[in-house]
Amino acid sequence: MSVDANEFKNALKLWASGVTVVTAMSAQGPRGMTATSFSSVSVEPPQILVCLNQVTDTGAAVLEQNSFAVNILSVAQQNISNEFAGGSSQEQRFASVAWESGENAAPVLTEALVSLECKVVQHVTAGTHWIVIGEVQKVQYHTGEPLLYYHGGYRELSAI
Repeated sequence: MSVDANEFKNALKLWASGVTVVTAMSAQGPRGMTATSFSSVSVEPPQILVCLNQVTDTGAAVLEQNSFAVNILSVAQQNISNEFAGGSSQEQRFASVAWESGENAAPVLTEALVSLECKVVQHVTAGTHWIVIGEVQKVQYHTGEPLLYYHGGYRELSAI
């Protein structure tokens, strides 16, 4: 028996996660979307995974180009998360943020807490999403605190 979609969503609201913007370059220009379904997979070789909805142009660009970047946002970048979460065009998204073309051509958000440039090594279809595994080719990082998402809102780390 399957779980009701709303019940499932309500349960997952109780899982805190970091916030990323996944980017890729397409023939039509840069593509990017906010994603919280991100995880490390392996240290040797260095691999990560992201889950991307199949209806997104960003997901299509990732698979078309076989390369992408995961930009982990800092606590000061809620506006970037909101911009890349939808509602605006890809052109508007990239006009609102500082970025440069990475070594794999994927857009790298220059002020992100961390940027991981990856090549696609595998992808799997699961429900409405692609699970994309990428081998990390380049890492850039800065000091700061990560942007977190929990129970339908942004959160910050606090000392215990």
